[in-house]
Amino acid sequence: MNTIRKWWVLCMMGFAFASGIMPIANASGTVDTTPYDLVKRISQEVLDAAKKDKDIQDGDRQKIAELVEKKIIPYVDFQRMTAMAVAYHWRSASPEQQQALVSQFHRLIVFTYSGALSKVRDQQIEYKPFRAEPGDTEAEVRSEVISSRGEPMQLSYRLRKEKDGWKIYDINVLGAWLIETYKNSFKAEIDKSKIDGLIKVLTTKNEKLATSFAKKSP
Repeated sequence: MNTIRKWWVLCMMGFAFASGIMPIANASGTVDTTPYDLVKRISQEVLDAAKKDKDIQDGDRQKIAELVEKKIIPYVDFQRMTAMAVAYHWRSASPEQQQALVSQFHRLIVFTYSGALSKVRDQQIEYKPFRAEPGDTEAEVRSEVISSRGEPMQLSYRLRKEKDGWKIYDINVLGAWLIETYKNSFKAEIDKSKIDGLIKVLTTKNEKLATSFAKKSP
């Protein structure tokens, strides 16, 4: 989990320190957002909200979690992310088990994002040129994390266009996709104690994180 936690810290930097641009509303008043614009817009909204809230600046984990839930989580496709991480075992899981897996994976990502946001300092993001056709339903937004304390680090997002807009479903840090890392640990747990065992492990992990967050909040 240490490697995964490090990756989420870098991912959160991408949301919090990109130089954002707002999407332009079309004639009907709705917003036409490309995947590139979406990632940058979220970044700016998170950064602006954090700057205005002293509790967040002081490291209030509960406040940070609320910000993550409000500003970031609506743009993450948890159903697809969880299904891909569980891989072929997803098809053998009951609807109730699938719902529990998505719910616990959701909680885990909120906790991990929140912990990452509390550690962001002087990092900045440089986005790579983005190319896509109007009819594309899959896209990748590529960038690098720039820090005064180290070499630039690769950070990319995979998104899919859904009925309610573009959603993030995978993240690449330092050349490795996050789903692949979760897939390996999830498979090992399922092989050992089946789907219910994985649900129990995720639930226990989230309960410990919830307790830790409560202790660290002012």
